[in-house]
Amino acid sequence: MAEGLKIGIIAARFNEFITSKLVSGAIDALRRHGALEDNIELAWVPGAFEIPLVAQKMADSKRYDAVICLGAVIRGATPHFDLVSNEVSKGIAHVGLQTGVPVIFGVIATDSIEQAIERAGTKAGNKGFDAAMTAIETANLLRSF
Repeated sequence: MAEGLKIGIIAARFNEFITSKLVSGAIDALRRHGALEDNIELAWVPGAFEIPLVAQKMADSKRYDAVICLGAVIRGATPHFDLVSNEVSKGIAHVGLQTGVPVIFGVIATDSIEQAIERAGTKAGNKGFDAAMTAIETANLLRSF
């Protein structure tokens, strides 16, 4: 399913103990479904807020069949969580609609570290793996039109 697809992955370095697991899950899904290592490009950004800009650059390059965006925004004691999570989700959606390239939302937003850990490979599965599966399916679907 992923044979011949060129996939960009953008991951936020902030909360890297979580995002590194999301990245591993995404790469695992891509490889299991036939993606070649040379066709997977990973870019690390400082935090989730920077993801949409880099996604825009990747999508605009027309070198990728899909771009996977991975990050972890964990609620704290200030409104920062709401600001970041809202803008990142809007930005990622905007890039996909503007460029026509599937830009996949794999940024988890949780109320606690424990919830983030669950979504990065324990009880709730691995959301990076799920995002990669969405990228494969969407890229293949768009190729059919």
